Amino acid sequence: MKTSYPIMVQLKGKSVVVVGGGKVAERKVSSLLDTGASIIVISPEATERLKKLASEKKVEWQQKQYLSGNLTDAFMIFAATDDRVLNQMIGNEAGDHQLVTMADDPEGSDFHVPAQLHRGRLTIAISTDGASPKLASQIREQLEQQFDSSYEDYLEFLYQTRQKILREVEDPLLKNKLLTVIVSSEFLNSQDREGKFTELYEKLRAGT
Repeated sequence: MKTSYPIMVQLKGKSVVVVGGGKVAERKVSSLLDTGASIIVISPEATERLKKLASEKKVEWQQKQYLSGNLTDAFMIFAATDDRVLNQMIGNEAGDHQLVTMADDPEGSDFHVPAQLHRGRLTIAISTDGASPKLASQIREQLEQQFDSSYEDYLEFLYQTRQKILREVEDPLLKNKLLTVIVSSEFLNSQDREGKFTELYEKLRAGT
């Protein structure tokens, strides 16, 4: 069975074109806002949310019908109109080095966007490879309960502490022990992670 290859793509500074101005396009744009991408919406009409984003300069709204040649500089393309023929035309016009997804043709798309859960630096993506987006959404809702908002601060602690360990600890055994212990529930549930780590670090480094 053919399966998709999951990756995390850096979009900062890259041109992303969303063709369409309805609710589907709005959802796609909303998911892109924090990526640093240069977002262009092409559609003669747009939802109030998209209009607001355009007025705030968070997206560029090109208020027009899609025309051949509008994709020239795009790195990533979302064909998100309610016109299947137009979506197919957009897909066909995408170049070999452009990534395109069509809202009504996942099989013909280069990629699809999975259901996502974000907790600060933590990102969990859930995909059923097109079998059931509803199930993917249900799984995400379950994971939202398991990985609550406390993980945001915890992940930031892990990031900062890992950098400190990699920078300061030369002994590979001590380094591995420290990197292992900070991902325990003891640190997840601690109210003073930094203090707890400092105490543990000094104790292990002293060999006690």
